[in-house]
Parts: sequence; C-alpha cells; structure tokens
Amino acid sequence: MPRSPAPGPAWLVLPTYNEAANLEPLVGAALAKLPGSARVLIVDDGSPDRTGEIADRLATEDERVSVLHRARKEGLGPAYVAGFRRALAGGAGLVLAMDADFSHDPAYLPRLLEATASADLVLGSRYVAGGGVSEWSAPRRAISRGGNLYARLVLGVGVHDLTGGFKCFRREVLEAIDLDSIESRGYAFQVETTYRAIQRGFRVAEVPIVFRERRAGRSKMGGPIVAEAVWRVPMLRLRRTS
Repeated sequence: MPRSPAPGPAWLVLPTYNEAANLEPLVGAALAKLPGSARVLIVDDGSPDRTGEIADRLATEDERVSVLHRARKEGLGPAYVAGFRRALAGGAGLVLAMDADFSHDPAYLPRLLEATASADLVLGSRYVAGGGVSEWSAPRRAISRGGNLYARLVLGVGVHDLTGGFKCFRREVLEAIDLDSIESRGYAFQVETTYRAIQRGFRVAEVPIVFRERRAGRSKMGGPIVAEAVWRVPMLRLRRTS
C-alpha cells in the first residue's frame, strides 16, 4: 500500500571513525544524488586521523552538512542512535544510513528514497535478485551469507539481508522502535533495528545493491563484533517471546 508523504526532508547519517581518505568524496557523491532539501549528518567518534576536522570544514562549506562530534569510539550502534536522535530533532521525515567508505554506492540513494513510497523501512540488499557483492574472497562471502541465514532462521523472518547497513527509515519507524533501549554496539545493531521494525508491524522492502570493498582505509570488522552478533541474535528472539 502507498505510504503518506514523509513529513520532513531526508537526512543521511554517516558514522565515521578514521575515514579521512573517504569522507570528502563520499559526501560530495551523496549530495549529488540526494534531493536539494536533504541534509548530511556526519557522526564522528573522535577519529585520530582528523576525520572530524574534515567534517567541520565540509559543514562550513555547505549548509546541508552538519557534524556531531562524540568524544570516543563506542561502536556503530551508539553512533547511529546519536545520529538518529539528532536527525529526528532536526525534523527529518526520512533517515538514511550508510557506510562512509564507499562500500555502499551513493548512486543507490535515490532508489532507497523512492521505495519509501510503499515501505516504512527500505534495505539495500545484497541477497535479493539483482544484488551482490564485489571484490570479496569466497570465504568472506560464505561468512556473510551464513551470518544472514543464521539471523533469518533464529529470528524467523523473511528478510534476506539482515546484516546490511544501507537503509532508509521513515520517521515513524525510528520513533517506534525505542532507540534508547537498543544495546547492540556493532553490526548486530543492523539486525536489531530491522527486527524491531518487523515486530512492530512496519513494512520492510529490499532493493538490490552491489556491495563493494571499501575504497581506502581499514575495515572495522573484528572478532568481538562478530561474536556480539552471534550471541545477541537469539537474545532478540528470547526477549521478544519472554
């Protein structure tokens, strides 16, 4: 069913930590694909590589860009929650989320926005027809697919790409999923937010994207992040059914 028009502009939330080499070209590419009314919010967790300084310069050069500085690195989840809160307070009607390293192509942003005409939460999906992953080794592909299958089976949902981070939320979704109670700090955050949206009856749509290796810098993925996802996924299901 068609959804009502969003009650405010789109905001793109970009959490960053040591993305100095990627940030400026990414923001430029994103702004070129977003509507003129859109805003970009950079949430920097005290990057030692001066990402925050680059973000401040971008904000002085373009009024559509703003920066939220956080004192230290606390994980992807807390950074997104802080950014979502700022976007909602700023009147956002749609809130986009994506990685700041070009693994998510800004060219897909219009596609995600368009899909909100009939969905409450839109996922850029690697694992639906037309989607895929580029430049990954076979073992890494297997780990990613296995992780998504694990989450789907444990949670009992039909979403194909639960762990992906390229998303567009309608405002009412973020207002309903109780951001204050989200505890996931790493990539389990992506699973938790989508699962909460599904459990609250919101319509989730997946649009195909091709995920690529980061353009510059080092991945933040590590053992503790993977471990958190493994144990937190069944906790989401248990908490829901308890």
